[in-house]
Amino acid sequence: MADFKFDIKKTLGTISESAKGWKREVNLMTWNNKKVKIDIREWDENHEQMGKGITLNKEELKQLKDILNQVDIDGLDIE
Repeated sequence: MADFKFDIKKTLGTISESAKGWKREVNLMTWNNKKVKIDIREWDENHEQMGKGITLNKEELKQLKDILNQVDIDGLDIE
């Protein structure tokens, strides 16, 4: 597996926390010293281990925001 670098520039918020203490966070961060992006994934307490996540650029974030603003969340059949 190739080495990679990451740097959390700013934590925007925590979505949830598991019983084991892992937090699903929304962060501004860089991967391999590239441009800052929005990242959503689970992290251990010390940000040393991470789960699978999704990384979005500004245009993708705008699209996601537009989509979510149109969704009737209470009308969805989800838990």
